[in-house]
Amino acid sequence: MAKVKVGMVQMTCSNVKQDNLSKAMQGIRDAAAKGAQIVCLQELFTSLYFCDVEDYENFTLAEAIPGATTNALSELAAELNVVIIASLFEKRTQGLYHNTTAVIDADGSYLGKYRKMHIPDDPAYYEKFYFTPGDLGYKVFKTKFATLGVLICWDQWYPEAARITALMGAEILFYPTAIGWATSQDEATNIEQYNAWQTIQRSHAVANGIHVVSVNRVGMEQNGAMQFWGGSFVANPFGSLLFKASHDKEETTVVELDLSKTDQYRTHWPFLRDRRIDSYQPITKRFIDED
Repeated sequence: MAKVKVGMVQMTCSNVKQDNLSKAMQGIRDAAAKGAQIVCLQELFTSLYFCDVEDYENFTLAEAIPGATTNALSELAAELNVVIIASLFEKRTQGLYHNTTAVIDADGSYLGKYRKMHIPDDPAYYEKFYFTPGDLGYKVFKTKFATLGVLICWDQWYPEAARITALMGAEILFYPTAIGWATSQDEATNIEQYNAWQTIQRSHAVANGIHVVSVNRVGMEQNGAMQFWGGSFVANPFGSLLFKASHDKEETTVVELDLSKTDQYRTHWPFLRDRRIDSYQPITKRFIDED
């Protein structure tokens, strides 16, 4: 399919899981009503961003994938004939947890999941306390409307993740995300951080000749200490912005992508075709030798 309409649900969250799920499902309905064929939700949308503290009680938020939430979303996907990309806190087995995104096709079938590979450990982002690094490798999902590559938040800072997923056949890269500003920061720092976040992802679009869709949460959390900065956006294969959301409002937006232009971008600026995999050999050999 040459053209596809993607929906993004940028929303605030509360500490009531069912309320968050209901809000997200309404967002999906709203996006579908606007013509969306693929809808991406933000990272860990069923809860507040709980990784600001190391608290064993937060492990009770985790769930099986597939499980109750994916079952509810599968029914909705089939009803609306939309693909759904849903980021969840996965309980893989007793004592083993992942930051995981499930992909559900437009007929409601569960296509599989991607487990976040890069796990941050920064002040207010203590994810290594909760998440084991992904063990499934990078993934692409052949849906009714397009072949999708899904990466998650911190993955977005690493060019290898985008490059490998693009080489596997992804036609669009999706990044469910949860990132924000400490409210103690000055505005100049806020602007610089947001621009860096957006720029690195737009560079993946350019380097790989691919559309990038990044969906971030919004709103005040952590008792007012964190403002999740929204700013969800879509970039074309030259990194040009096709859409950018606000920094302080909930938004459900639909953007049409023309995937037929990917070949033109990659033909004229052949960064993907001209890759030199052999140039990685010295450093990969060093790592192997050190092991």
